[in-house]
Amino acid sequence: MSDAPEITADAVEAAVTAALAAIAAASSTTELKAARSAHVGESSALARLNARMRDVPNDQKAAFGKLVGAGRGRVAQALAAREAELAEAETAAKLEAERIDITALPQRARVGARHPLTLLQDQVGDIFVGMGWEIAEGPELEHEWYNFDALNLDADHPARQMQDTFYVDPVAAHLLLRTQTSPVQMRSMLTRDLPIYIVSPGRVYRTDEFDATHLPVFSQFEGLVIDKGITMAHLRGTLDHVARALFGAEAKTRLRANYFPFTEPSAELDLWHPTFTGGARWIEWGGCGMVNPNVLRAAGIDPEEYSGFAFGMGIERTLMFRSDVKDMRDMAEGDVRFSEQFGMVV
Repeated sequence: MSDAPEITADAVEAAVTAALAAIAAASSTTELKAARSAHVGESSALARLNARMRDVPNDQKAAFGKLVGAGRGRVAQALAAREAELAEAETAAKLEAERIDITALPQRARVGARHPLTLLQDQVGDIFVGMGWEIAEGPELEHEWYNFDALNLDADHPARQMQDTFYVDPVAAHLLLRTQTSPVQMRSMLTRDLPIYIVSPGRVYRTDEFDATHLPVFSQFEGLVIDKGITMAHLRGTLDHVARALFGAEAKTRLRANYFPFTEPSAELDLWHPTFTGGARWIEWGGCGMVNPNVLRAAGIDPEEYSGFAFGMGIERTLMFRSDVKDMRDMAEGDVRFSEQFGMVV
């Protein structure tokens, strides 16, 4: 025999009354869900009364079924009505909480952020500081001797012509906007004690067109090491480490022979970019090489005792590779939507 209560009109009415009271008392859809489980679920009084139908004689099943069914129907109707009522009330409350007075003055203040070029420059600095290097800075308005002569560029070198360099009037003052951060390297060799391990990030200026791949004002980071016993192997290891730190564990570098007046031997630096859009590939990244003995002599350093390496890469170019930026002008035009893509890091 089932342990369910006997099916009587009083038992059904009591179960229905309790259910209706619980439904009416529910003040939220969550409480209504609990009332539904308690008064309609498998362990509820109405469910147990319905289960007792199996013990009712066949000639009485119709009458008792109608009695229990009518009670369950009343409860189901009450649940549906209360559910709609509560859902409407909760929706109205949510809309009221989210209501915006469109007649009020809008709040247009926007959270500022550091430019992605600045963030990348700081990351580059952190990489080198982590290796024990120092960050060196110098003036952007530079003397021609530091920018060209001390770096072994002859007086007739094309880079020194007016069409490549911003000279400051009067030209006879030999002042210019630096075309590279290499003058910082020369200033460091003249003022710092040996050995030297520095990286020099900063803005540089050239008379380039303002287009998708060139800017007249852009940023570089250049590295310089002067010590005893320095070789190309040290240069290659340093560049590989920087590439992996910026582009991932699969990044690597290769060197192609080239000519630069301030290094000998010199090389173009290519980067193997494993996550480049369209597939992994080699990309030209910058220039590097062993410091030319003439540059060491200009700084008063004996090239028979000391050697060193130097390298330089563009920060804008690095950001283009790493973040798939198609147009360099986006980096210079000051549209905050460009910076927002990289996260609003204050």
